[in-house]
Amino acid sequence: MPVGPAQLNMDKLLDTVINETEPTGRYRDLISSLARQVHAADCRSARVVIFGGGTGLSTVVGGNSRLDDWPQNPFVGLKQEFPLLDVVVCTTDDGGSTGLLLRQFPMIGIGDLRKVLLSMILKENLQATYRLDDNGTLELLGMIQTIFNYRFPKEERNFRYLKNPLLVVPQHLRRRCPQALRTFLSSLGSYISPGGEGPVIPPAGHCLGNLLLTSAILRSAGKTNSYPTLAAIAQAFDTVSKAIGTTPGCVHAATATPGQLVLRYANGVAVRGQGKSAVTRRLFPIDRVWVEYSDTPKVSETLCHAIKEADLILYAPGSLYTSIMPILQLVPIVQAIRENRNALKILGANFWIQEGETDISRRGSNRGLYVSELVEAYDANVPGGADGLFDVVLSANLDRITGDVVRNYALEGKSPLYLDRSGVERLGILPVEATVYSLERLKSAGVIHHDPQKFALAVRALLVAHRSINLKRSTSHDKPHTARLADAPCTSGLPLCSYYSKTGALLAKKSFSPKGLQETMHDILWENRDIRIEHVDFFRGARIIPAAGWTRSNKLDNVLGYYDPKDGLIKIHEQAAGDPEEIRAGILIALGESLLGRYIGSRRWVEPGDGSEWGARRYEIRLRPERERASFLNDDELRTYLKLARMQPNPHDPDVFGITLNDGEGFLPPGLLFGLLYAWYLNNAYGRIIEYEMSLLHWPPEKLIPYQLEEYRRKQGLITFFRNVVFRHKDE
Repeated sequence: MPVGPAQLNMDKLLDTVINETEPTGRYRDLISSLARQVHAADCRSARVVIFGGGTGLSTVVGGNSRLDDWPQNPFVGLKQEFPLLDVVVCTTDDGGSTGLLLRQFPMIGIGDLRKVLLSMILKENLQATYRLDDNGTLELLGMIQTIFNYRFPKEERNFRYLKNPLLVVPQHLRRRCPQALRTFLSSLGSYISPGGEGPVIPPAGHCLGNLLLTSAILRSAGKTNSYPTLAAIAQAFDTVSKAIGTTPGCVHAATATPGQLVLRYANGVAVRGQGKSAVTRRLFPIDRVWVEYSDTPKVSETLCHAIKEADLILYAPGSLYTSIMPILQLVPIVQAIRENRNALKILGANFWIQEGETDISRRGSNRGLYVSELVEAYDANVPGGADGLFDVVLSANLDRITGDVVRNYALEGKSPLYLDRSGVERLGILPVEATVYSLERLKSAGVIHHDPQKFALAVRALLVAHRSINLKRSTSHDKPHTARLADAPCTSGLPLCSYYSKTGALLAKKSFSPKGLQETMHDILWENRDIRIEHVDFFRGARIIPAAGWTRSNKLDNVLGYYDPKDGLIKIHEQAAGDPEEIRAGILIALGESLLGRYIGSRRWVEPGDGSEWGARRYEIRLRPERERASFLNDDELRTYLKLARMQPNPHDPDVFGITLNDGEGFLPPGLLFGLLYAWYLNNAYGRIIEYEMSLLHWPPEKLIPYQLEEYRRKQGLITFFRNVVFRHKDE
C-alpha cells in the first residue's frame, strides 16, 4: 500500500530539501529517498500555471524587481525551476500610476503586469537577442530595471524622459544599451508624447514602465475609444517581452475587459475600488467581493487550454481579496482549473495578516483569519465554491523567527497568519510548512520576505512527492459550498475613464471658489466611485466661506461643510482650508445633504406647554410637494429614510414628520444625518461621529436586549437604504 500524505510528514521532507537537515521519525528513509529524488529531478518539462497579483506574484516567479539589489541575483525562482511557466495576473488594480491611466483610457490595470514582465526576464533571452556576455547581461538588466521602475514626480511636465527613456539611466551606461532596444523604447515613449501618433499621456506621477507598456498596447490596438482586445494586449506583451528578455506568450492578463472590485463588509457596506480595502478601516470583516466589468469579460482560450493541460497549478502569496479572488471569479478560468483533475494545486499562504483584508475574522473580531478561513473565503466567493481548487496549502515555518523580529513586526501592526492544521485538513487540504524565506536576510536585516529560490524549491519538492505518493486527498469538501455568486459576471457598462470624464464635464459647468475646489472634488469622486454620476446634479457649486460669513448654527454640530438649499451651494468653512482631509470630509457631507434638495417646506420646535422646566420637546418638519423638492430621492424613498432617521409621520397629516425628545436628549436632524451617513459610508474616516453611532453593529444580535435590538435593526436598515437606494449597489 502506498504511503499517503496523511502518514508522511511533508514538513520534514521540505526541511530536508531546503535546509538540508537530517530527517527523523518513522518515515526517515522514505523522506531521504524523496529528498534525493527532488535534487535529481528534472522538472523542466512540467507545465505550470500560477495566478496572482502584486508583489507576491512577481517575487516568487523571479524576484522582486523593485528592490535595488534585484539585478545582483535576478535569475532565480519559479521561472528557473519551471521553464514552461504561464503567469496569470489580476487586472483590477486601480491605484497609483495605474489609476491615472484608468482615468484616461478604457483599459485594464497594468501595474502588476509590468512587475511580472520584469521578474520573468531570462538571461538566455537577453544574450540571444543582444549577443551579450554575462557582465553585459547583468548591466543591461539593471538598465531595464531602472527604466521600467522609474517614477515621474507629480509635478513633472516635461516629456523629455518619455521620448528618450535612457535618460533615466546613469550617463556612463547609456552608450552600452543596444541600439535596437534604445530605438524601441524611444518609439514607445514618442508614440504617447506631443507630436506622436498616439494620445498624449502627461507623465506626472506615472511609472515610466507603465507608460511604455500602455503605449505598446494602444499602438497594437490602434484606437482608444474602446478597450483593447485580448489579441491587442497579447501582441503588445509579446513585443515588449522580446525587447526586454521575457519569453513571449508566458505572461497573461486574466481578462482584457476593464473592471473594478467591489468589497462588501459584514455590516452591509459595499464600496467600489481595490484601494478602498487599504484606506478605509471598516473594523468589520469582508463578507463578499466581486468585480463589476464594463462588458462581459473575455478570457483567452489559449490560457484556458494551458490551465487544463498543466501539471502544477499555483496560487501565489498575495492579497486574498484583491490579488487572486478576482481571477477565480472568471468562470472560464475556474472551470478550467476544476476540469484539470491531474494537476497538483498549491495555495501559497502569506506570512502576515493583511490590514483591511484578513485582519478581522468572522469567528472573532479580536483576531485575524486562520489559513482554513482563507479557503472558506474562496468557498464563499468563487462560483462553485472551493472544491477542486486546492490540494496543498504551503505556509511559512516561523519556528526560526526570533521574538525580537516578531515584536518589530507587531509594532507595525503585523501578526503571523496562523496555520490551523486541523481546520485545513477538515477541508480536505494538506497543510505544509516550509522555510520559504531567506534566513540570511532575516539575520542581516531582520525582515521576512518570500525567497524566490526557496519557494520554488519547496514547490518542486511537493511536485516530486506528488508524483511518488499522490498528495491529493481522496475525500472532497465535507460540507456544501457557500458561494452565492452567479455564473454570469456583473457588468456595469461604464468604463472607469467614462465615469471620470462625465463627472469632470458636470463639474466644469459649476461654480467653484477658489477654483482648486473643482479639482479636489473631481479627485474625491474618483476615489469614491460609489458616488453616482447623477449625484453631481444637485448642487450649483462650492465655496470656501470666511468665518465672518458662516451662518450655520453650531448648536447641533461642528461640521465644517454643509449644503445650503437656498442658493444650491456647498459651503466649506475657512477653518478647513488648511487641512485637505477636513475639506474632503466637508465636501462629502455636503454632497450627501444636497441629494435631499429642498425637501423641507417648514420646520419648528414644539416646546412643553405646561410651563414646567422639564418635559418633552418635539421637532417637526413639513415636506414640500414632491415636484418642488429637487431631490435625488423619490417620495417613497424620502419617507422611508425619514422613518429610519427616527422621524415619524403625523397620523393626521402625512406630510408632517416629527420626533419627540425628552429633556436634554439630543438627536441628529435628518439632513445632517444623511450627509454624515453619506460620507461615512464612502469612507468612515470622514464620518467619525457615525462610526460611534454604528458601533452597536459590532454586537451579535442575540446578545442585545429588545431596545438595543430595535436600534440594531434601524441602523442596519440605514446601511441597506444607502447601499440599495442612494448608491444603487446591486446585491450579488
